[in-house]
Amino acid sequence: MNFYRDSASFVDILTWRAEHQPDRVAFRFLPDGNAEAVTWTYAELDQKAGTIAARLQAVNPRVQQALLVYPSGLEFIAAFCGCLYAGVTAVPVPPPRPNQSMSRFYAVAADSAATVALTTSGYAANLESRAEELNSCKLEWIATDAGSTAGAVIRIATRYVAYDRAFRAGRETLAFLQYTSGSTGTPKGVMVTHGNLIQNSEFLRNCFELSDASVSVSWLPNFHDMALVDGILQPIYTGYPGVLFSPVSFLQSPVRWLAAISEYGGTHCGAPNFAYDLCVRKISTDQRALLDLSRWTSAYNGAEPVHHETMERFTQWFKPCGFQPQYFYPCYGMAESTLIITGGQVHAEPVYFAADADALEENRVVRADSASRRVRHLTGCGQPWMDTEIVIVNPDSMTRCPKGRVGEIWTRGGSVAQGYWNRPELSEETFRTHLADTGDGPYLRTGDLGFIHERELFITGRLKDLMIIRGQNYYPQDVERTVQQSYPGLRPACGAAFSVEVNNQEQVVVVQEVERGHLKVFDPTKAVKTIQEAVVNEYGIQVSRVVFIRPATIPKTSSGKIQRHECRKKYLDGTLDVLDSRP
Repeated sequence: MNFYRDSASFVDILTWRAEHQPDRVAFRFLPDGNAEAVTWTYAELDQKAGTIAARLQAVNPRVQQALLVYPSGLEFIAAFCGCLYAGVTAVPVPPPRPNQSMSRFYAVAADSAATVALTTSGYAANLESRAEELNSCKLEWIATDAGSTAGAVIRIATRYVAYDRAFRAGRETLAFLQYTSGSTGTPKGVMVTHGNLIQNSEFLRNCFELSDASVSVSWLPNFHDMALVDGILQPIYTGYPGVLFSPVSFLQSPVRWLAAISEYGGTHCGAPNFAYDLCVRKISTDQRALLDLSRWTSAYNGAEPVHHETMERFTQWFKPCGFQPQYFYPCYGMAESTLIITGGQVHAEPVYFAADADALEENRVVRADSASRRVRHLTGCGQPWMDTEIVIVNPDSMTRCPKGRVGEIWTRGGSVAQGYWNRPELSEETFRTHLADTGDGPYLRTGDLGFIHERELFITGRLKDLMIIRGQNYYPQDVERTVQQSYPGLRPACGAAFSVEVNNQEQVVVVQEVERGHLKVFDPTKAVKTIQEAVVNEYGIQVSRVVFIRPATIPKTSSGKIQRHECRKKYLDGTLDVLDSRP
């Protein structure tokens, strides 16, 4: 069966595997990252998904959208596939941590208009303490696994019941909403269809040269687009086993990732750039001696800026384990294009470009030489595959940039999603843009800046102020609002949050004005502690430095908008009017 040519939906793919390859291993999950694996075959996955589909179909009125609130594990996969079987649009969300603000959860629940939330019976116990909060969402909660008894908020669906297979998903059927990470006030759900999924899955299969002999190992959070599309759906699409464990297990002990790759013969495994840095810093010589990485032919690096220094250090440190330079696979993508947009050749080494940094800041692409005052090393992210097309566009004139210029990256093709859920104006502006001079389009505006050199795409920065920390997006205006509400004496709409690169990692800096009337009583030590706690509770990220500045000194436009880029420049130059600055 040629899935790309013949399949109308992901439902067809999974049911075909359950019928023709019922005993083949679909997924293994490693509790704590190194315990004995929990294994599901395609027959087991199909049965569990069918149970959930039947439960969803029994809910009256018919469920249209369902939140998926799961810790790491195989139950998330069953719930996602169950939604596909039932014709319900899945909405993966991060499970709220104890004492974490529920504001983002509420915002996604409201925006998606979900009427049902699926979870596990084990996680249900954690939710029971927040029953009153959860009931305010007006969701029906369903535990989808056979486990411990649940309380009043959670219902359990355990018995396998044949679901109604009369529903037939097609290429245009909405499969899931991928909410952009980190936005609390204005979450945006990217509408991904079965057709988008199949197109992007075929893209991945081709560019990574995947087959049923491949093996993937992933610790990425299941609600992240890289984890969902590549770590979970791609194994189903191509028919190879996927090995999974939790992000916490990786962060606690990065060697667990490489040990699993070694043990299970991982060939197709990747992560954001920070993960490779962490492996070099945390894996000892003795631990390294036990690893065999010789079969890891595609170590993809994406979801945040890719640093050539990181890849060179990783390659040198793990060379004794059989890791080779050509195994690294820098790539570029985003949720709005399902996942991947560009990638290289599996057996080729990464492509680097030493750019004159001063020219680059003027949107000119000049290779650095002995006369260059500053050099910026860039990593190529490959080329588009199949029907995907990219163009570099001047974001002001909306026309193609000439060769040798930096511009905004626009893309089109079958992987581009349908738009943002319930946001027609923003969808029109972002997903259906045309070139001003030729009218060619529509294109997706990525908001990223870059250039093409010898067919290779290089990313230089972000057009807007989006912060990318450990592969997830955070909107500065949301962080700023949280900061200003966390402690008295902080001037509203007079702060800026941005990221800076420290030791090849993006870190968050907050610059904030203090009210004139609070200057004499302001306690910066207490304020910083309160700010950092508020941001961690709200977004799960750490503010590395807080800079308090004098009133009316933050850079603004003539219309009163914060100039975050200018504020970041002043911070790096040391030209802010600083009252106090501390980590």
